Amino acid sequence: MTKAVLTPIITRFAPSPTGDLHLGHAYSALLAHDFARANDGKFILRFEDIDQTRVRPQFYRDIEIDLEWLGIKWDEKPIRQSDHFADYQKDLDKLKTMGLLYPCFKTRAEIAYDAMNAPHGPDNFLVLRDAGKEIDNETIAKTNGNIPFAWRFWAHRAKELLGDEELFFTETNGNSTKIDPLLLGDAILARKDTPASYHLCVVHDDARQNITHIIRGEDLRQSTHIHRVLQHFLSLPVPLYQFHKLLVGADGKRFAKRDKAQGLKYLRNSGITPDKIRELIAQSRKM
Repeated sequence: MTKAVLTPIITRFAPSPTGDLHLGHAYSALLAHDFARANDGKFILRFEDIDQTRVRPQFYRDIEIDLEWLGIKWDEKPIRQSDHFADYQKDLDKLKTMGLLYPCFKTRAEIAYDAMNAPHGPDNFLVLRDAGKEIDNETIAKTNGNIPFAWRFWAHRAKELLGDEELFFTETNGNSTKIDPLLLGDAILARKDTPASYHLCVVHDDARQNITHIIRGEDLRQSTHIHRVLQHFLSLPVPLYQFHKLLVGADGKRFAKRDKAQGLKYLRNSGITPDKIRELIAQSRKM
């Protein structure tokens, strides 16, 4: 394995304790762990448990048992995002001060209806507020009431503030990608029932834990655009990225937590060894 340029290397694996780990999780965790070890670096385990409605207490320990069985060891006590909502709120307050958040009172059903009736169809629908459309006092006043709402990142305003400045993210293979601030539309950064979203928490925690290399699935490549924009406006360091192929089963479908037959606990209890897990991952990569 090629030695990385940045030192010290710090990677992480950040599962959600909402179900059992499967082969896809094992692949991602092993890549991050093995990369750190090959470069005399650190590997960190983090629990992304902001969605407390789906989290189950037993899954925290179950995840640790699965990783220990695979031979994965972490170098710090795992943090739980649910313990740091106050820290995420400070980031939200900073973005509000910069005029980069606005309250959205539409329900999921109303947004789905808008998508179905969009001129270019639901597949191309994005929530995007025009940069010139200021937030009126009535809307601000409603945020102090009991009406549920979400704080959305104002993508057009972010692009306006960036002006001619261009942002990029760089991969471990040297490829650089130019950022499109509008790619994901006005992403939700917080709700009343969930004080912070994945996008906000992940950039905050990667900076807090000094992560130098983020190794994750190809399905999160597009999300990296808004992560890079948030890093810019929150003055956070920018790590290197590596996107790996998503593993699929014999049926060509991605592994999912609901597929118990591919769960690490099930495979372990069936007598499968960690070495066999690596073989199964290698086979899946070829599909």
